[in-house]
Amino acid sequence: MRATTVVLLGLLAAGCSRDAEKPPAPPKIFATEPAGPQRSADPAPVFTHLTVKARGATTQLERTPEGWRLVSPVEAKADPYAVEALVQQLTSAKFKATVNASPTDADLKKYGLTSPAFTVTARAFLPDANGEGAEDPSRQRTLTLAGGDENPFDGSVYVRREGDATVYAADGAVRYSLDKGPFELRAKEFLGPLELTALQSIEVTAKDHAWSLTREADGKSWRMEKPEPTRANTGRLTDLLKAFAAHQALSFPQDTAATRKALGLDTPVVDARFVPVSGEPTRVRLAQVTRDGAPVVHALREQGAQSTLAEVEPRALTTLDVGVQELKDRRVLSFPRDDVRRLEFLPGGKGAPVVVTRGAGNGDAWQVEGPGGGRALHFRVVKLLGRLESLKAAAFGEAKVKRWERYGISDASRGVVLRDGDGRELARLWLGDAVPDTEDRLYARGSGPDLVEVSMGAVADLPTRAADLQEAPPEASDGGAP
Repeated sequence: MRATTVVLLGLLAAGCSRDAEKPPAPPKIFATEPAGPQRSADPAPVFTHLTVKARGATTQLERTPEGWRLVSPVEAKADPYAVEALVQQLTSAKFKATVNASPTDADLKKYGLTSPAFTVTARAFLPDANGEGAEDPSRQRTLTLAGGDENPFDGSVYVRREGDATVYAADGAVRYSLDKGPFELRAKEFLGPLELTALQSIEVTAKDHAWSLTREADGKSWRMEKPEPTRANTGRLTDLLKAFAAHQALSFPQDTAATRKALGLDTPVVDARFVPVSGEPTRVRLAQVTRDGAPVVHALREQGAQSTLAEVEPRALTTLDVGVQELKDRRVLSFPRDDVRRLEFLPGGKGAPVVVTRGAGNGDAWQVEGPGGGRALHFRVVKLLGRLESLKAAAFGEAKVKRWERYGISDASRGVVLRDGDGRELARLWLGDAVPDTEDRLYARGSGPDLVEVSMGAVADLPTRAADLQEAPPEASDGGAP
Protein backbone atom coordinates (compact mmCIF):
# COMPACT_ATOMS: atom_id res chain seq x y z
CA MET A 1 0.00 0.00 0.00
CA ARG A 2 2.79 2.39 0.94
CA ALA A 3 4.66 1.61 -2.27
CA THR A 4 1.57 2.29 -4.32
CA THR A 5 1.13 5.68 -2.66
CA VAL A 6 4.72 6.62 -3.41
CA VAL A 7 4.26 5.71 -7.08
CA LEU A 8 1.09 7.80 -7.38
CA LEU A 9 2.72 10.79 -5.73
CA GLY A 10 5.62 10.46 -8.14
CA LEU A 11 3.31 10.41 -11.13
CA LEU A 12 1.43 13.48 -9.91
CA ALA A 13 4.68 15.35 -9.35
CA ALA A 14 5.88 14.49 -12.81
CA GLY A 15 2.56 15.63 -14.31
CA CYS A 16 2.72 18.95 -12.46
CA SER A 17 6.29 19.43 -13.64
CA ARG A 18 5.29 18.91 -17.25
CA ASP A 19 2.35 21.35 -16.87
CA ALA A 20 4.70 23.96 -15.45
CA GLU A 21 6.96 23.54 -18.46
CA LYS A 22 4.12 24.14 -20.98
CA PRO A 23 4.44 27.49 -22.75
CA PRO A 24 1.65 29.95 -22.04
CA ALA A 25 -1.25 30.10 -24.48
CA PRO A 26 -0.67 32.64 -27.29
CA PRO A 27 -2.20 36.01 -26.37
CA LYS A 28 -4.91 37.89 -28.20
CA ILE A 29 -3.73 40.00 -31.09
CA PHE A 30 -5.16 43.16 -29.52
CA ALA A 31 -4.25 43.01 -25.82
CA THR A 32 -6.30 45.49 -23.82
CA GLU A 33 -3.95 45.28 -20.83
CA PRO A 34 -0.25 46.25 -21.03
CA ALA A 35 0.84 42.99 -19.45
CA GLY A 36 -0.67 39.67 -18.48
CA PRO A 37 -3.50 37.74 -20.09
CA GLN A 38 -6.73 39.48 -20.89
CA ARG A 39 -9.49 38.63 -18.48
CA SER A 40 -12.90 37.53 -19.69
CA ALA A 41 -14.49 40.39 -17.74
CA ASP A 42 -12.45 43.04 -19.56
CA PRO A 43 -14.68 45.14 -21.86
CA ALA A 44 -14.32 44.66 -25.58
CA PRO A 45 -12.40 47.54 -27.20
CA VAL A 46 -14.30 50.06 -29.31
CA PHE A 47 -12.24 50.91 -32.38
CA THR A 48 -12.30 54.51 -33.58
CA HIS A 49 -9.48 54.83 -36.15
CA LEU A 50 -7.81 52.41 -38.56
CA THR A 51 -4.80 52.91 -40.80
CA VAL A 52 -4.22 50.06 -43.25
CA LYS A 53 -1.08 49.91 -45.37
CA ALA A 54 -1.56 47.23 -48.00
CA ARG A 55 -1.65 46.69 -51.76
CA GLY A 56 0.76 49.59 -52.26
CA ALA A 57 -1.54 52.17 -50.66
CA THR A 58 -2.44 53.59 -47.26
CA THR A 59 -6.10 53.78 -46.26
CA GLN A 60 -7.30 55.74 -43.25
CA LEU A 61 -10.73 55.12 -41.75
CA GLU A 62 -12.72 56.74 -38.95
CA ARG A 63 -15.79 55.59 -37.08
CA THR A 64 -18.65 58.13 -37.31
CA PRO A 65 -22.20 58.08 -35.92
CA GLU A 66 -23.35 56.98 -39.41
CA GLY A 67 -20.74 54.21 -39.66
CA TRP A 68 -17.16 53.79 -40.85
CA ARG A 69 -15.84 56.17 -43.51
CA LEU A 70 -12.66 56.45 -45.53
CA VAL A 71 -10.89 59.77 -44.96
CA SER A 72 -7.83 59.00 -47.12
CA PRO A 73 -6.87 58.56 -49.94
CA VAL A 74 -10.50 59.58 -50.71
CA GLU A 75 -13.49 60.57 -48.64
CA ALA A 76 -16.15 57.92 -49.04
CA LYS A 77 -18.39 55.50 -47.17
CA ALA A 78 -16.57 52.36 -46.08
CA ASP A 79 -17.66 48.84 -46.96
CA PRO A 80 -19.39 47.83 -43.70
CA TYR A 81 -18.75 44.11 -44.22
CA ALA A 82 -15.03 44.50 -44.96
CA VAL A 83 -14.45 46.82 -42.00
CA GLU A 84 -16.53 44.66 -39.66
CA ALA A 85 -14.47 41.59 -40.60
CA LEU A 86 -11.25 43.53 -39.96
CA VAL A 87 -12.44 44.83 -36.59
CA GLN A 88 -13.73 41.40 -35.59
CA GLN A 89 -10.29 39.87 -36.15
CA LEU A 90 -8.63 42.61 -34.09
CA THR A 91 -11.20 42.18 -31.32
CA SER A 92 -11.24 38.44 -30.87
CA ALA A 93 -8.46 36.70 -32.84
CA LYS A 94 -5.57 35.07 -31.01
CA PHE A 95 -2.11 34.27 -32.25
CA LYS A 96 -1.92 30.69 -33.42
CA ALA A 97 1.58 30.06 -32.09
CA THR A 98 4.82 31.73 -31.04
CA VAL A 99 7.31 31.29 -33.87
CA ASN A 100 10.41 33.10 -32.62
CA ALA A 101 10.73 35.08 -29.38
CA SER A 102 14.05 36.74 -30.30
CA PRO A 103 14.30 36.99 -34.09
CA THR A 104 17.40 38.30 -35.81
CA ASP A 105 17.37 40.57 -38.85
CA ALA A 106 17.90 37.50 -40.98
CA ASP A 107 14.91 35.83 -39.32
CA LEU A 108 12.68 38.84 -39.97
CA LYS A 109 13.67 38.78 -43.63
CA LYS A 110 12.91 35.07 -43.78
CA TYR A 111 9.44 35.68 -42.35
CA GLY A 112 8.75 38.56 -44.75
CA LEU A 113 8.61 41.09 -41.92
CA THR A 114 11.48 43.32 -43.05
CA SER A 115 9.09 44.79 -45.63
CA PRO A 116 5.64 43.68 -44.40
CA ALA A 117 2.89 42.79 -46.87
CA PHE A 118 0.43 44.75 -44.72
CA THR A 119 0.45 46.89 -41.60
CA VAL A 120 -2.59 47.86 -39.55
CA THR A 121 -2.57 50.54 -36.88
CA ALA A 122 -5.74 50.47 -34.80
CA ARG A 123 -6.85 52.94 -32.14
CA ALA A 124 -9.54 51.98 -29.64
CA PHE A 125 -10.84 52.71 -26.16
CA LEU A 126 -12.12 50.51 -23.37
CA PRO A 127 -15.67 51.66 -22.57
CA ASP A 128 -16.80 52.20 -19.00
CA ALA A 129 -20.09 50.94 -17.57
CA ASN A 130 -21.94 53.61 -19.57
CA GLY A 131 -20.17 52.77 -22.83
CA GLU A 132 -18.12 55.96 -22.68
CA GLY A 133 -14.44 56.76 -22.27
CA ALA A 134 -13.32 57.66 -25.77
CA GLU A 135 -11.64 60.84 -24.49
CA ASP A 136 -10.09 59.27 -21.37
CA PRO A 137 -6.34 58.70 -22.01
CA SER A 138 -6.24 55.87 -19.48
CA ARG A 139 -8.80 53.94 -21.55
CA GLN A 140 -7.18 54.46 -24.95
CA ARG A 141 -5.24 51.66 -26.62
CA THR A 142 -3.24 51.50 -29.86
CA LEU A 143 -2.00 48.47 -31.79
CA THR A 144 0.27 48.29 -34.83
CA LEU A 145 0.36 44.85 -36.40
CA ALA A 146 2.64 43.91 -39.30
CA GLY A 147 2.00 40.88 -41.50
CA GLY A 148 4.64 39.04 -43.48
CA ASP A 149 4.76 35.92 -45.60
CA GLU A 150 2.35 33.04 -45.59
CA ASN A 151 3.42 29.71 -44.16
CA PRO A 152 2.65 27.30 -47.02
CA PHE A 153 2.43 24.39 -44.58
CA ASP A 154 -0.82 25.50 -42.90
CA GLY A 155 -1.79 28.80 -44.53
CA SER A 156 -0.97 30.85 -41.45
CA VAL A 157 0.77 34.23 -41.69
CA TYR A 158 3.78 35.53 -39.80
CA VAL A 159 2.93 38.65 -37.78
CA ARG A 160 4.58 40.97 -35.31
CA ARG A 161 3.31 43.71 -33.00
CA GLU A 162 4.98 47.04 -32.52
CA GLY A 163 6.78 47.05 -29.15
CA ASP A 164 6.94 43.24 -29.07
CA ALA A 165 9.96 41.54 -30.63
CA THR A 166 8.24 38.16 -30.88
CA VAL A 167 7.21 36.75 -34.23
CA TYR A 168 3.86 34.97 -34.05
CA ALA A 169 1.79 32.87 -36.41
CA ALA A 170 -1.77 34.00 -37.03
CA ASP A 171 -4.59 32.19 -38.76
CA GLY A 172 -4.99 32.81 -42.48
CA ALA A 173 -8.33 34.55 -41.78
CA VAL A 174 -6.37 37.36 -40.13
CA ARG A 175 -4.47 38.06 -43.33
CA TYR A 176 -7.61 37.80 -45.44
CA SER A 177 -9.39 40.42 -43.32
CA LEU A 178 -6.48 42.82 -42.75
CA ASP A 179 -4.65 42.74 -46.10
CA LYS A 180 -7.04 45.18 -47.80
CA GLY A 181 -6.46 48.10 -50.16
CA PRO A 182 -8.61 51.22 -50.60
CA PHE A 183 -10.93 49.55 -53.11
CA GLU A 184 -11.64 46.55 -50.87
CA LEU A 185 -12.37 48.82 -47.89
CA ARG A 186 -14.58 51.22 -49.80
CA ALA A 187 -18.33 50.79 -50.23
CA LYS A 188 -19.15 49.66 -53.76
CA GLU A 189 -22.70 51.10 -53.74
CA PHE A 190 -22.08 54.75 -54.66
CA LEU A 191 -25.28 55.91 -56.36
CA GLY A 192 -27.64 55.76 -53.42
CA PRO A 193 -29.59 56.10 -51.44
CA LEU A 194 -32.25 57.15 -53.93
CA GLU A 195 -35.34 57.03 -51.75
CA LEU A 196 -38.50 57.95 -53.62
CA THR A 197 -39.99 59.45 -50.45
CA ALA A 198 -37.15 62.01 -50.33
CA LEU A 199 -37.44 63.14 -53.97
CA GLN A 200 -39.50 65.88 -55.59
CA SER A 201 -38.82 65.16 -59.26
CA ILE A 202 -36.89 62.82 -61.58
CA GLU A 203 -35.77 63.43 -65.15
CA VAL A 204 -34.12 60.76 -67.31
CA THR A 205 -32.77 60.84 -70.84
CA ALA A 206 -31.59 57.41 -72.03
CA LYS A 207 -30.78 55.70 -75.30
CA ASP A 208 -34.33 54.67 -76.22
CA HIS A 209 -36.55 56.59 -73.81
CA ALA A 210 -36.81 59.95 -72.06
CA TRP A 211 -39.20 60.79 -69.24
CA SER A 212 -39.79 63.10 -66.32
CA LEU A 213 -41.90 62.66 -63.19
CA THR A 214 -42.97 64.95 -60.36
CA ARG A 215 -44.47 64.32 -56.95
CA GLU A 216 -48.17 65.08 -56.61
CA ALA A 217 -49.50 67.58 -54.05
CA ASP A 218 -50.59 64.75 -51.73
CA GLY A 219 -46.91 63.94 -51.18
CA LYS A 220 -47.39 60.26 -52.01
CA SER A 221 -48.49 59.90 -55.62
CA TRP A 222 -46.35 60.63 -58.68
CA ARG A 223 -47.30 62.05 -62.04
CA MET A 224 -45.59 61.69 -65.38
CA GLU A 225 -45.01 65.01 -67.14
CA LYS A 226 -43.17 63.74 -70.23
CA PRO A 227 -43.62 62.16 -72.69
CA GLU A 228 -47.31 62.35 -71.75
CA PRO A 229 -49.14 63.59 -68.67
CA THR A 230 -50.59 60.69 -66.70
CA ARG A 231 -50.50 59.05 -63.30
CA ALA A 232 -47.24 57.21 -62.58
CA ASN A 233 -46.81 53.74 -61.14
CA THR A 234 -45.27 54.52 -57.74
CA GLY A 235 -44.49 50.89 -56.95
CA ARG A 236 -42.65 50.34 -60.22
CA LEU A 237 -40.79 53.62 -59.79
CA THR A 238 -39.63 52.56 -56.32
CA ASP A 239 -38.32 49.28 -57.76
CA LEU A 240 -36.46 51.09 -60.56
CA LEU A 241 -34.67 53.43 -58.15
CA LYS A 242 -33.78 50.56 -55.85
CA ALA A 243 -32.31 48.58 -58.75
CA PHE A 244 -30.40 51.62 -60.03
CA ALA A 245 -28.92 52.47 -56.62
CA ALA A 246 -27.85 48.84 -56.15
CA HIS A 247 -25.31 48.94 -58.99
CA GLN A 248 -21.84 48.43 -57.56
CA ALA A 249 -18.51 49.85 -58.66
CA LEU A 250 -16.06 47.50 -60.33
CA SER A 251 -13.32 50.11 -59.92
CA PHE A 252 -12.89 53.78 -59.08
CA PRO A 253 -10.79 55.53 -61.76
CA GLN A 254 -9.24 58.90 -60.99
CA ASP A 255 -11.82 61.58 -61.71
CA THR A 256 -10.32 64.22 -64.00
CA ALA A 257 -11.70 66.30 -66.87
CA ALA A 258 -9.50 64.36 -69.31
CA THR A 259 -10.73 61.03 -67.96
CA ARG A 260 -14.36 62.08 -68.23
CA LYS A 261 -13.89 63.10 -71.84
CA ALA A 262 -12.03 59.91 -72.72
CA LEU A 263 -14.79 57.81 -71.21
CA GLY A 264 -17.51 59.64 -73.16
CA LEU A 265 -19.17 61.25 -70.17
CA ASP A 266 -19.39 64.60 -71.96
CA THR A 267 -21.96 62.94 -74.26
CA PRO A 268 -23.57 60.34 -71.98
CA VAL A 269 -25.85 57.51 -73.00
CA VAL A 270 -27.91 58.03 -69.84
CA ASP A 271 -28.33 61.37 -68.09
CA ALA A 272 -30.48 61.30 -64.94
CA ARG A 273 -31.29 64.11 -62.52
CA PHE A 274 -32.83 63.50 -59.09
CA VAL A 275 -34.17 66.57 -57.26
CA PRO A 276 -34.80 66.04 -53.54
CA VAL A 277 -37.48 67.69 -51.46
CA SER A 278 -34.63 69.52 -49.71
CA GLY A 279 -30.95 69.69 -50.49
CA GLU A 280 -28.90 69.67 -53.66
CA PRO A 281 -29.90 67.68 -56.77
CA THR A 282 -28.00 64.57 -57.79
CA ARG A 283 -26.94 64.06 -61.38
CA VAL A 284 -25.83 60.68 -62.72
CA ARG A 285 -24.32 60.23 -66.16
CA LEU A 286 -23.45 56.90 -67.77
CA ALA A 287 -21.34 56.38 -70.87
CA GLN A 288 -19.91 53.45 -72.76
CA VAL A 289 -16.58 52.91 -74.51
CA THR A 290 -15.04 49.85 -76.11
CA ARG A 291 -11.92 48.37 -74.58
CA ASP A 292 -10.23 45.30 -76.07
CA GLY A 293 -13.36 44.68 -78.10
CA ALA A 294 -15.67 44.64 -75.06
CA PRO A 295 -18.08 47.36 -73.83
CA VAL A 296 -17.00 49.19 -70.68
CA VAL A 297 -19.48 51.42 -68.84
CA HIS A 298 -18.69 54.19 -66.38
CA ALA A 299 -21.00 56.22 -64.15
CA LEU A 300 -20.37 59.72 -62.82
CA ARG A 301 -22.36 60.80 -59.78
CA GLU A 302 -22.38 64.53 -58.94
CA GLN A 303 -24.01 66.30 -56.04
CA GLY A 304 -22.92 69.83 -55.27
CA ALA A 305 -19.12 69.93 -55.14
CA GLN A 306 -18.83 66.16 -54.63
CA SER A 307 -18.39 63.71 -57.48
CA THR A 308 -17.65 59.99 -57.81
CA LEU A 309 -16.48 58.21 -60.96
CA ALA A 310 -16.84 54.43 -61.13
CA GLU A 311 -16.79 51.58 -63.60
CA VAL A 312 -20.07 49.64 -63.48
CA GLU A 313 -21.59 46.65 -65.22
CA PRO A 314 -23.00 47.35 -68.72
CA ARG A 315 -26.53 46.42 -67.59
CA ALA A 316 -26.63 49.71 -65.64
CA LEU A 317 -27.32 51.47 -68.97
CA THR A 318 -30.75 49.87 -69.28
CA THR A 319 -32.05 50.09 -65.71
CA LEU A 320 -33.74 53.48 -66.22
CA ASP A 321 -34.24 53.13 -69.98
CA VAL A 322 -37.94 52.24 -69.70
CA GLY A 323 -40.97 53.37 -71.65
CA VAL A 324 -44.26 55.02 -70.82
CA GLN A 325 -46.18 51.76 -70.55
CA GLU A 326 -43.91 50.56 -67.76
CA LEU A 327 -44.09 53.83 -65.84
CA LYS A 328 -47.83 54.33 -66.05
CA ASP A 329 -49.99 53.68 -63.04
CA ARG A 330 -51.83 50.43 -63.70
CA ARG A 331 -54.67 51.30 -61.36
CA VAL A 332 -57.76 51.69 -63.49
CA LEU A 333 -59.52 53.96 -60.98
CA SER A 334 -58.03 56.64 -58.77
CA PHE A 335 -60.18 57.97 -55.93
CA PRO A 336 -60.02 58.79 -52.20
CA ARG A 337 -61.75 55.77 -50.74
CA ASP A 338 -62.82 57.47 -47.50
CA ASP A 339 -64.70 60.12 -49.51
CA VAL A 340 -66.95 57.64 -51.31
CA ARG A 341 -70.55 58.01 -50.13
CA ARG A 342 -72.46 56.79 -53.19
CA LEU A 343 -71.95 53.90 -55.62
CA GLU A 344 -74.00 53.65 -58.81
CA PHE A 345 -73.69 50.25 -60.47
CA LEU A 346 -74.79 50.57 -64.13
CA PRO A 347 -76.08 47.24 -65.54
CA GLY A 348 -75.74 48.47 -69.12
CA GLY A 349 -78.27 49.39 -71.74
CA LYS A 350 -81.40 51.08 -70.40
CA GLY A 351 -81.47 49.22 -67.07
CA ALA A 352 -81.85 51.29 -63.94
CA PRO A 353 -78.67 51.64 -61.85
CA VAL A 354 -78.27 49.86 -58.54
CA VAL A 355 -77.43 52.60 -56.03
CA VAL A 356 -76.05 52.25 -52.51
CA THR A 357 -75.33 55.21 -50.25
CA ARG A 358 -74.11 56.03 -46.79
CA GLY A 359 -74.15 59.37 -45.02
CA ALA A 360 -74.40 61.23 -41.76
CA GLY A 361 -77.91 60.07 -41.16
CA ASN A 362 -77.05 56.42 -41.68
CA GLY A 363 -73.61 56.46 -40.09
CA ASP A 364 -71.34 53.89 -41.70
CA ALA A 365 -74.16 51.62 -42.77
CA TRP A 366 -74.70 51.22 -46.51
CA GLN A 367 -78.26 51.52 -47.75
CA VAL A 368 -79.81 50.40 -51.01
CA GLU A 369 -81.52 53.40 -52.56
CA GLY A 370 -84.78 53.32 -54.49
CA PRO A 371 -87.93 51.20 -54.48
CA GLY A 372 -87.55 48.08 -52.44
CA GLY A 373 -84.40 49.42 -50.85
CA GLY A 374 -83.23 48.84 -47.33
CA ARG A 375 -80.06 47.92 -45.55
CA ALA A 376 -77.27 46.77 -47.85
CA LEU A 377 -74.94 43.85 -47.30
CA HIS A 378 -72.15 45.85 -45.65
CA PHE A 379 -69.26 43.47 -46.24
CA ARG A 380 -70.32 42.86 -49.83
CA VAL A 381 -70.24 46.61 -50.56
CA VAL A 382 -66.91 47.03 -48.79
CA LYS A 383 -65.46 44.13 -50.78
CA LEU A 384 -66.67 45.64 -54.05
CA LEU A 385 -65.21 49.01 -53.14
CA GLY A 386 -61.87 47.40 -52.35
CA ARG A 387 -61.93 45.51 -55.64
CA LEU A 388 -62.57 48.72 -57.58
CA GLU A 389 -59.72 50.43 -55.73
CA SER A 390 -57.26 47.64 -56.57
CA LEU A 391 -58.43 47.01 -60.13
CA LYS A 392 -55.35 46.93 -62.36
CA ALA A 393 -54.92 47.17 -66.11
CA ALA A 394 -53.73 43.91 -67.61
CA ALA A 395 -52.54 45.94 -70.63
CA PHE A 396 -52.80 49.39 -72.15
CA GLY A 397 -54.46 50.00 -75.46
CA GLU A 398 -54.80 53.08 -77.61
CA ALA A 399 -53.80 56.35 -75.91
CA LYS A 400 -56.09 59.38 -76.13
CA VAL A 401 -58.94 57.50 -77.79
CA LYS A 402 -61.19 59.60 -80.01
CA ARG A 403 -63.88 57.03 -80.77
CA TRP A 404 -64.63 54.95 -77.68
CA GLU A 405 -67.59 53.34 -79.44
CA ARG A 406 -65.14 51.24 -81.43
CA TYR A 407 -64.41 49.36 -78.21
CA GLY A 408 -68.01 49.08 -77.03
CA ILE A 409 -67.65 51.96 -74.55
CA SER A 410 -70.43 54.56 -74.35
CA ASP A 411 -72.82 56.15 -71.89
CA ALA A 412 -74.92 52.99 -72.13
CA SER A 413 -72.02 50.73 -71.10
CA ARG A 414 -72.00 48.59 -68.01
CA GLY A 415 -69.93 50.19 -65.26
CA VAL A 416 -69.75 52.01 -61.93
CA VAL A 417 -69.83 55.64 -60.82
CA LEU A 418 -68.36 56.69 -57.45
CA ARG A 419 -69.50 59.96 -55.83
CA ASP A 420 -68.82 61.88 -52.64
CA GLY A 421 -71.36 63.19 -50.12
CA ASP A 422 -72.11 66.24 -52.28
CA GLY A 423 -72.76 64.18 -55.39
CA ARG A 424 -69.46 65.06 -57.07
CA GLU A 425 -68.09 62.34 -59.28
CA LEU A 426 -64.85 60.88 -57.88
CA ALA A 427 -64.30 58.18 -60.52
CA ARG A 428 -66.11 56.26 -63.24
CA LEU A 429 -65.56 52.86 -64.81
CA TRP A 430 -66.89 51.93 -68.25
CA LEU A 431 -66.75 48.29 -69.42
CA GLY A 432 -66.72 47.57 -73.14
CA ASP A 433 -66.37 44.68 -75.55
CA ALA A 434 -64.27 41.57 -75.12
CA VAL A 435 -60.70 41.99 -76.32
CA PRO A 436 -60.19 39.95 -79.52
CA ASP A 437 -57.89 36.94 -79.37
CA THR A 438 -57.93 36.84 -75.55
CA GLU A 439 -59.75 34.47 -73.24
CA ASP A 440 -60.58 36.69 -70.29
CA ARG A 441 -60.25 40.41 -71.00
CA LEU A 442 -62.55 43.35 -71.56
CA TYR A 443 -61.85 46.81 -72.90
CA ALA A 444 -62.37 49.44 -70.21
CA ARG A 445 -62.06 53.13 -69.49
CA GLY A 446 -61.21 54.52 -66.08
CA SER A 447 -59.64 57.57 -64.46
CA GLY A 448 -56.82 57.83 -66.99
CA PRO A 449 -57.00 58.91 -70.63
CA ASP A 450 -56.02 55.52 -72.02
CA LEU A 451 -57.93 52.51 -73.20
CA VAL A 452 -57.12 49.63 -70.87
CA GLU A 453 -57.74 45.91 -70.74
CA VAL A 454 -59.08 44.35 -67.53
CA SER A 455 -59.72 40.80 -66.44
CA MET A 456 -63.32 39.65 -66.87
CA GLY A 457 -63.06 37.82 -63.56
CA ALA A 458 -62.21 41.03 -61.70
CA VAL A 459 -65.53 42.65 -62.70
CA ALA A 460 -67.74 39.62 -63.18
CA ASP A 461 -69.70 40.02 -59.95
CA LEU A 462 -70.60 43.71 -60.18
CA PRO A 463 -74.29 43.86 -59.15
CA THR A 464 -76.95 44.32 -61.81
CA ARG A 465 -80.06 44.38 -59.56
CA ALA A 466 -80.88 45.62 -56.08
CA ALA A 467 -81.36 42.10 -54.74
CA ASP A 468 -77.65 41.48 -55.29
CA LEU A 469 -76.88 43.92 -52.45
CA GLN A 470 -79.93 43.81 -50.17
CA GLU A 471 -79.89 42.19 -46.76
CA ALA A 472 -82.55 39.55 -46.36
CA PRO A 473 -85.52 40.90 -44.34
CA PRO A 474 -85.91 39.49 -40.84
CA GLU A 475 -88.18 36.46 -40.58
CA ALA A 476 -91.75 37.38 -39.64
CA SER A 477 -92.85 36.41 -36.16
CA ASP A 478 -95.82 34.03 -35.90
CA GLY A 479 -97.14 35.89 -32.82
CA GLY A 480 -96.53 32.92 -30.56
CA ALA A 481 -99.38 30.79 -32.05
CA PRO A 482 -99.20 27.15 -31.11
